[in-house]
Amino acid sequence: MTVLLYLEDAYLAACDATVTGFTPEGAALLDRTVFYPAGGGQPGDAGVLEHEGGICAVAVAVKAEGGVAHVLADGAAPPPPGARVTARIDGALRAAHRRCHTALHLLSVAIPAPVTGGQIAAGKGRLDFDLAEPPADPAAIEAALNAMIAADHPVADAWIDEAELDANPGLVKTMKVKPPRGQGRVRLVRIGDAAAPVDLQPCGGTHVRSTAEIGPVSLGRIEKKGRQNRRVTLLLAP
Repeated sequence: MTVLLYLEDAYLAACDATVTGFTPEGAALLDRTVFYPAGGGQPGDAGVLEHEGGICAVAVAVKAEGGVAHVLADGAAPPPPGARVTARIDGALRAAHRRCHTALHLLSVAIPAPVTGGQIAAGKGRLDFDLAEPPADPAAIEAALNAMIAADHPVADAWIDEAELDANPGLVKTMKVKPPRGQGRVRLVRIGDAAAPVDLQPCGGTHVRSTAEIGPVSLGRIEKKGRQNRRVTLLLAP
């Protein structure tokens, strides 16, 4: 099992690791990593693996059985099995994903409807909501979002037993994407004080430490994507 360091510190940009093997497709497997693998609407990290024999570019990290597969860029020479490497992510890309992911959590507060899907990118993101009609007042939603961001709420995580999650199904806002299970516990991301959180939901992604780091946001397009589905795009300032 790969030790997933990004779960404990989303700001950690590099770590020392050992190459434990390769997938049949040639992606490198490490005993520990800072790379977030694509999933839950958040893209996988890109970066490099530095080792004694050189530096190889990682195009993207994806999920693999037992951990994370580091997909090497075309033409990149892989490090040998057993090699010690420094796994280093693209810090600017990670920072953009942190800001967007936390902003989308706040969007799910500003629009209190079940979430049917979502996508995170650098500078923008979107959530799909189970709504028959579009939100009535986009300007009020945008104002509420920026007020929550400016309030500089702390963002933290905690772990609960799967049984606790089963007893509190309302914590899960997403209808299709379910929290990762099977290890006996589930990670929660909390925005705001523990006694009265602004938002609390299961999430395995990377987030900012405080909402003020997100910066100003604005609503983009609101689209109809099916009879009972509205897609809301969120734009982040550079």
